[in-house]
Order: sequence, then structure tokens, then C-alpha cells
Amino acid sequence: MKCITKNNCNFAQIYGVLKKVLFFVFVLLLQSCQFFDKKVPDEKELLAKELKAINWNEVDEYPTVEKCDLLRNKTDRKQCFFEFMTTTMQQKLDVNFAHKKQLQADTIKVVVTVFADATVKFKSKCAGGARVFNEQKVDSLLELELIDFPKISPAIKRGIPVKAQFVVPLVLNYN
Repeated sequence: MKCITKNNCNFAQIYGVLKKVLFFVFVLLLQSCQFFDKKVPDEKELLAKELKAINWNEVDEYPTVEKCDLLRNKTDRKQCFFEFMTTTMQQKLDVNFAHKKQLQADTIKVVVTVFADATVKFKSKCAGGARVFNEQKVDSLLELELIDFPKISPAIKRGIPVKAQFVVPLVLNYN
């Protein structure tokens, strides 16, 4: 374009630059639409992926008692809890010597179930020792002897109290 006057020449230059800028902005706007067009993940896919990632055999926090709450390390709290359970159960069962003689077993395994509402259930399990015992008799003795068992906080999985079950072996002393 040939400039006739100075004003006409400036307008032509500005118009040419403006066309290029507008074209660039238009292309940029078309590209930016793709940034807003994000695919929303499917709920079922997310749920399936999350469920696969969860280890259902492990809890985030094991059941605990007040004595072990002060420990910060997860393995130390777990060890403290199992030592507490074994020691406390052993002491409570050692109180009534006459009942223990009726068990006629060297070792019993006690299946301890701590429910999400912090209730505890004890059930005997055959330990495979030299002597055999009557499970019903042992269960009733466990229920009787461990009725006033200290409060146990339930296990925690992802911030939610859950049921946990474990086995505590108890060696019976007949002295």
C-alpha cells in the first residue's frame, strides 16, 4: 500500500500490525478452549482404582490401649499393645488357679476381636499342644476372667474405626 499522506501511512501500518495481532489472539483463543475441555474421570473407574490401592490386610493404626498411646512409632505401639495384651491376659488367668487346672492344656491361643465400637471378644483356639481342651469350657473361663478387661481403642483404617482380629498365645503355668 502506498502512502498518500502521513496519516494515511500510519493507519495502514497500524492496520497491518493489528490484523496480525488479532489473528494471533484468535489462534490463541482456539487453542485455549482445549485447556478447558478436560475429561472428567468416571466415578466407577476412580472407585475401582482406589479400592485396588487399599491394602485390606493392614490397618493404618493397630488397636491400642492408653498406656501405648504415648508412643509415636507405629511398630512400637503395635509391640506395646501385644505385650500389654499377653501380660494382662496372663495375669488375669493366673488369678484363678483352680480353673486353669480344668483346662488341661499347656498353651492356648486366644483369638481377640476388637470391634469398631471398642467392644472386645475373646475366643479360644486349639494350639496343637500336648494336651487337649474343651473349647466351650475355655471360652466360658475366658469370658469370666477377662470380663473387666481394660478399655481398648479400635484399629483405624483411613480415619475410620474398624474391626481387627489377632491371636495371642498364652502359656499356662501349673505351679
